[in-house]
Amino acid sequence: MKDTPGWASPGSAPSDGQEPGASGPAEPADRPDPAQQPAPDPQGPGSKWSKEQPPAAQWSAPTGPEAPGQTPPPPPPGQGWGTPPPAGSGGYGGPGGGSQGYGAPGGHGAWGSGWGGPPPAAKPGVIPLRPLGVGEILDGAVSTMRTYWRTVLGISLTVAIVTEILVILLQGFVLNDLAGSEALNDPDATLSEVTRATGDALLSSSVIFLISVIGAIIATALLTTVTSRAVLGKSVTTGEAWRDARPQVLPLFGLLLLLLLMTFGLVLVGALPGILVVASGSGAAGGALAVLGILGAGIVAMWLWFRFSLASPALMLEKQGIMKALSRSTKLVRGSWWRVFGIQLLATLIANIVAAIVVIPFTFLAAAFSGDGATAFLDGAGDFGWTFLIISGIGSVIGSMITFPITAGVTVLLYIDQRIRREALDLELARAAGVQGHGTGTPGS
Repeated sequence: MKDTPGWASPGSAPSDGQEPGASGPAEPADRPDPAQQPAPDPQGPGSKWSKEQPPAAQWSAPTGPEAPGQTPPPPPPGQGWGTPPPAGSGGYGGPGGGSQGYGAPGGHGAWGSGWGGPPPAAKPGVIPLRPLGVGEILDGAVSTMRTYWRTVLGISLTVAIVTEILVILLQGFVLNDLAGSEALNDPDATLSEVTRATGDALLSSSVIFLISVIGAIIATALLTTVTSRAVLGKSVTTGEAWRDARPQVLPLFGLLLLLLLMTFGLVLVGALPGILVVASGSGAAGGALAVLGILGAGIVAMWLWFRFSLASPALMLEKQGIMKALSRSTKLVRGSWWRVFGIQLLATLIANIVAAIVVIPFTFLAAAFSGDGATAFLDGAGDFGWTFLIISGIGSVIGSMITFPITAGVTVLLYIDQRIRREALDLELARAAGVQGHGTGTPGS
């Protein structure tokens, strides 16, 4: 065994007055007081220190300023960014560690130079229980669809098939009997023909939109329950999701209807001054005023729509009424409108792009198998029958299977994220998921 001190400072001798590793008798008690004697030369005769000492340049005090040309010694093996050394091990220079050593606060050791941060947040389900980034919200929605695909795709497929069947039946038996769009493409059409064709087109689009909204509401209600359970790492069947969501489905219809009326009402109010000016005889000025009014009202309507965009999950998950859900959404979105707007817009764009990749080929395939072919479809002059409706409807079903889970999942996860940021919901979620000690530990514990 080498007779050299370890990581203790060389300015202090062993506590028992013996050389390290020596087993002989202690020195006589009548020796002179060391305090009255000159300090011995460590390298001179009778030195208590071994001659095998490291160079003096490496033994500067860890906490003091280094002499010119000196560099701190390298950190001991095994220490670095990560878990701090246990108490009493000498890493901090505390009890059991002698004087300051590696890892001491203010020293040159690896622990003194930094730490890897707090432990990662608990993740019992599809998201970590902490404030989320944009990518984590999108990934959480996709992970929910991937992990619980039987329930998610089962709900989306069922709702999409039912709504698409209603749309196909209405288009095949009712809407095709209305005046076609030929008048809109005919330069010789009279004003009454153009007006009637425009009204029929708006009616057809409105009916299809209403059916799609109803389907989206039902899918959102069911997928909200699935996503909220997925955050806790718990699965749910379609029947369980329906039993949990059923009491809130009618209030959810009322909420969406109120938001739609608010949006169209604002646009109509914005266009009203221009309409009145047109009615008074100033066509050009009235038209310009109507366009400006619609644009201004549209901006206000969009601001309100996203301000209330978290009302749906608040209504479903908190079992709130319509007005209380709107108030909760306002509170959660306040100060974060641009973030909520950007994330939901991004999710909608991604979902619709993916859906379009599926729907567009089915639409061209349907046009190719219909009577007038794809050329007539591109020209907008074809009269498409049941073949076109059925084949294009299959593409719409597949597209809805993709859009429903992504848009609903992002909205629910954005709601949860805002509550984590403002109300520390992660603590409640951790308790509900059975995570022990979440939010109560200290860094490194």
